[in-house]
Amino acid sequence: MLKLGVNIDHVATLREARYRGLPDGEPSPVAAARICEAAGAHGITAHLREDRRHIQDRDVWSLREVVKTRFNLELANAPEIIEIALRVRPDIVCLVPERRQEVTTEGGLDVLAAEPALTDTRKRMNDAGIEVSLFISPEADQIAASARTGAQFIELHTGQFAEHFHDPLKGRVALDRLVAGAKLAHELGLKVNAGHGLNYENLKALYEVPHLIELNIGHSLVSRAVCAGLDRAVREMLALMQDYA
Repeated sequence: MLKLGVNIDHVATLREARYRGLPDGEPSPVAAARICEAAGAHGITAHLREDRRHIQDRDVWSLREVVKTRFNLELANAPEIIEIALRVRPDIVCLVPERRQEVTTEGGLDVLAAEPALTDTRKRMNDAGIEVSLFISPEADQIAASARTGAQFIELHTGQFAEHFHDPLKGRVALDRLVAGAKLAHELGLKVNAGHGLNYENLKALYEVPHLIELNIGHSLVSRAVCAGLDRAVREMLALMQDYA
């Protein structure tokens, strides 16, 4: 069964738009995590960025307390963030590249260039009982390097697939790369997740990709929630206002 990990970063993005620097605010990523789990999600994903643009340290600690399924903490291979992860002890960490100017994570890790450092972090995480995934593009050399680090998982970056989904030629090429990458990873003993840019329209095309365990999806779910849940929010606000004299 293909599992769903819900990335709640964009819930925090909405909160930070008004409550940046304050100790509380809405919407709550923790409340969102509870709703997602109650709806059947198999895991919760959050990215603690170095610049703390959305998820905050307090969110990570609270999520560790309340998540009952599987808590996946995305993070850069940066000393401060690594130390936080080792204290929080999520079920799994996904190491991702991080650039300050990007809106969201673009591109995969260059595992080849950082293999010794990533291997060291992988060992530290595993010694603490935390599984490790590496967020990479579906390239054979990166997949092979990921296997050499000893990581348990890779997460295939599906951004190119999502970007070219409506282009028959480029979309086909991107999908074929994911298929080949998943097959190679499986052969090398890696478990395979995928994510980035997945939505209600392009998801079923990924059925061609073998060996997938979990899809991590965030923006599309939060976007859908804004629209699908807005009717109820307006009605509840009107109900609160109706007794005004």
